[in-house]
Amino acid sequence: MVSTALVFAAIGFAIAKSPGWPELHRQFFNGDRFTSDFPGIADAFLMNVKMFAIAEAVILPLALVLAVLRGLPGPVFFPVRALSIVYVDVFRGIPTILLVLLLGFGAPSLELSWLPSSEFFWATTALVLIYTAYVSEVYRAGIESVHPSQEAAARSLGLTRLQGLRYVIVPQAVRRVIPPLLNDFIGLQKDTALVSVLGVIDALQQANIDSNATFNFTPYCAAAVLFVAITIPLTRLTDWLVNRERGRRQSAGVLA
Repeated sequence: MVSTALVFAAIGFAIAKSPGWPELHRQFFNGDRFTSDFPGIADAFLMNVKMFAIAEAVILPLALVLAVLRGLPGPVFFPVRALSIVYVDVFRGIPTILLVLLLGFGAPSLELSWLPSSEFFWATTALVLIYTAYVSEVYRAGIESVHPSQEAAARSLGLTRLQGLRYVIVPQAVRRVIPPLLNDFIGLQKDTALVSVLGVIDALQQANIDSNATFNFTPYCAAAVLFVAITIPLTRLTDWLVNRERGRRQSAGVLA
């Protein structure tokens, strides 16, 4: 702790003594601007939280279904597996901001009456499509980590393959992949800022507005504080879950 404090103190001293520090402080760390702009940015940040909550609620079950479909055995399910693989490969390969732009500007231009035109809707849809592909791979890794003997034991008890997945395989797999799932959702929370490219007033867009009005970059620091305030608790929760799972496995190894 002492060595860490000394390193940060040395870095802070070097920055404070640099020739450009006074101007940097005025442009990025202006206390008056932070105080006046923070409430408006915090209100706009609720848009990011809303998008994150909606996307997460859709991604979790959709990705699990996709992972299960990709693991179905037998030639009869080959088309389903092929479609799942194509989906994952395509949406993991497209940059998130590019898909947000394509859907946000492209879909409403079709001018179909039954098709939503809300930028919020299409930005959320883009995040769901992208992160479903990532999360499905996390689920698939968890399912494949469960030893085949577990499925064999379930079948020997008279369970069908679907029942074995539901009651034996999937519960174990989900428990194992909770930490990486939380890591993906930390990334999802940060990527909600991409909605600003469509003109939706979120924390980043409000920071843009305030910065352009005052020719000062402190609003961006205010927006960064809000995102950090969300992601740090999730990060610590991930670390705690990882340590708990490691301790559980070590205890099981000792008992064995």
